[in-house]
Amino acid sequence: MLAFVLEEVLIDAGFNVVGIAGRLEIALVLIESCSFDIAILDANLAGISGGPAALALTARGIPFIVVSGYLPEQQRSAFFGALHIQKPFRPDQLVRALRGTLAGRDAIEV
Repeated sequence: MLAFVLEEVLIDAGFNVVGIAGRLEIALVLIESCSFDIAILDANLAGISGGPAALALTARGIPFIVVSGYLPEQQRSAFFGALHIQKPFRPDQLVRALRGTLAGRDAIEV
């Protein structure tokens, strides 16, 4: 349910949302089959680590933001290098993080 609320927040902020995945299998399908600039990844997808999704995103060169109740040092190495947002968080924090990450990526690619 939280994902659908965040989807509305992101759409209102001007982002296009290509999909929502509450399970690792769905996340992996979206990563392989969709075109997108950035991802938001929960470290825990229905009780399973989001680590394989993080590795798939990294392999495709897609930046991602990890949201989690765990501290970064408590998470798998697959999430290393990603921006972490600690739960609970305010939606505006996520919007700023997405914009900042995308702006940084544009600066690197230019």
